[in-house]
Amino acid sequence: MRITYMESVDLDLLARQTPGFSGADIANVCNEAALIAARHGKNAVGKQDFLDAVDRIIGGLEKKTKIMTAEEKRTIALHEAGHATLSWFLEHANPLIKVTIVPRGRALGAAWYLPEERQITTKEQMLDEMCATLGGRAAEELFTGHISTGAMNDLERVTKQSYGMIAYAGMSEKLPNLCYYSNDEYSFSKPYSERTAELIDEEVKRMINEQYDRAKAILSEHKDGHNELARLLVEKEVIFAEDVERIFGKRPWTSRSEEIMALEATAKPVEVTEDFEEKNSSDSEEKEKEKKEA
Repeated sequence: MRITYMESVDLDLLARQTPGFSGADIANVCNEAALIAARHGKNAVGKQDFLDAVDRIIGGLEKKTKIMTAEEKRTIALHEAGHATLSWFLEHANPLIKVTIVPRGRALGAAWYLPEERQITTKEQMLDEMCATLGGRAAEELFTGHISTGAMNDLERVTKQSYGMIAYAGMSEKLPNLCYYSNDEYSFSKPYSERTAELIDEEVKRMINEQYDRAKAILSEHKDGHNELARLLVEKEVIFAEDVERIFGKRPWTSRSEEIMALEATAKPVEVTEDFEEKNSSDSEEKEKEKKEA
């Protein structure tokens, strides 16, 4: 299916919104964008049609029936801005793509990131990711004075991650270099004692509390920018990494994925074979000339 799109469409921006998409996924986005444009009586697909198509495919249908109060909308904006702020200032957090407070599927808001392509993951990287994940709950407590159920998924993720780091990856200070993983699926007992189980629980609590305090400290340091980000979210409902950069300045860290993308964008085509063949051809012509002169 061929589609006609407006000249004002920023293809680089659209490419940044679809990390990890296959050719079939991108074709699906284009088809969905064409349908959205047709519903609005347009002759060509515009930038917003493409962005709406990406949102619909990744996040699901927009829940227009979900009516939020102004206070709920502000709380969600502060929560999502917390994630965005932390990911901007943590070296190993995944780079931010966009933040939205438009309800889609089961989510009332979401922050999208460019996933890092790592072969191994260090403890420092995992702690930065955990801290960024806790940024939403930390922002709620700091800037509204209360906490909500909006962080349930975040808390589930960091709890599972910390248990994995401590019980399986040996990343605990009190239980270093130990792995309690058991591949016996029929086992009805844990491969460690009750005392060790208590110690694992204590280490999980310590690790999560440390990263939560760290998240609150970073948010307090950048509270003006965070609040401006939340205000912009309430106003526009969707903001991109470019909007965050205008508030905080250029991100102090460059991710591995961003470095790879930059190299690919600036890389010049290597023409070793052609140069070699051309040089050989030139050498041959010179040798033929020398033979004739001789």
